[in-house]
Amino acid sequence: MSLRTPADPVSRQPTGQEAAEDSLVPGLPMPAAVRSRIPISRVPQPHENRMLSTWRLAKPRRIAAALVASQAQNSGGWFVAGASGDVGRKESVARTIAGREVVLWRDAAGALVAGPGACPHLGALMDRCPVLEGTMYCRWHGLAFDDQPQPGWSPYRAFDDGVLVWVGLPTAGEEPTTAPALPPRPPLLDSVSAVIAQPGTCEPQDVIANRLDPWHGSWFHPYAFSHLVVDDDASDEHVLVVDVTFRLSRTWGVPVRAEFSCPDTRTIVMRIVEGEGAGSVVETHATPLGTDAEGRPMTMITEATIAYSDRPGFAAARWFSPVLKPMIRRTARQLWVDDLDYAERRYELRRRGDPG
Repeated sequence: MSLRTPADPVSRQPTGQEAAEDSLVPGLPMPAAVRSRIPISRVPQPHENRMLSTWRLAKPRRIAAALVASQAQNSGGWFVAGASGDVGRKESVARTIAGREVVLWRDAAGALVAGPGACPHLGALMDRCPVLEGTMYCRWHGLAFDDQPQPGWSPYRAFDDGVLVWVGLPTAGEEPTTAPALPPRPPLLDSVSAVIAQPGTCEPQDVIANRLDPWHGSWFHPYAFSHLVVDDDASDEHVLVVDVTFRLSRTWGVPVRAEFSCPDTRTIVMRIVEGEGAGSVVETHATPLGTDAEGRPMTMITEATIAYSDRPGFAAARWFSPVLKPMIRRTARQLWVDDLDYAERRYELRRRGDPG
């Protein structure tokens, strides 16, 4: 199916100034051969009074049906615990996942190890404990741990996918699996990946429901998206197919076609299927932490962006990943400033028994 970009509400010929802008270099026309190699398009950002209202399309029952379908899957007890780079070889890292304290470190070969975060001796939280040749030593009294069980302590399942680290915990209603259900990804060696983590006062389902409502994109994030249309013929409760323009400015954008799907109950993935960056993914993982002082649920949103392009220039761009990664993280955090308002509001309405 070809990529579609909705036209502006009023069709007209560009002015002289706009024609110059179309060249990307004012005053210089762009040869057709050059234009075909540039993924950027002139797609002016419309004002709100010329945008398509999407409230009739964002039907609550439709979003709820997609959420039910996502929650019916078996996640195998796997939870994202952070970025792969968060866990090094020299000291341990402690996390709280689903109300459990968890400690993570790496063995002598660099493999991930995870287990209960409390030392079985006197209950010390084993955070920032020294790790020597793959053995972790409790900071309080030096009790040593490796990947083997010992009295009062047994390791959890652990998995490092090269971008994120996962911990497998006994979870009611979930049949344990040997590995998490990873979505298709582009080749990591040929990609640029960046990870952010953002806590919110909501449940994992609220994070997933936010992304199962793509209709809010152009209205709630006009600085990032425009001309968003859900392809109903290609979508169902398991996948949403969207044509959208990623904004570079109020004049320029990159039109793409993307799919949203849920490989497990706590993950939603956006994958670009047509247009620039085809194969790139944005994985949003919602990890329950526990409750705050007021008894409200806390969820950690971990979002991994894995950017890829088959254009020859992208190989050179990967050399600038130290510059690209902070830019990717900044964009992701900006979006989640808004989307946390959505997710947290959704939880608050449910807590109050208000349908909204």
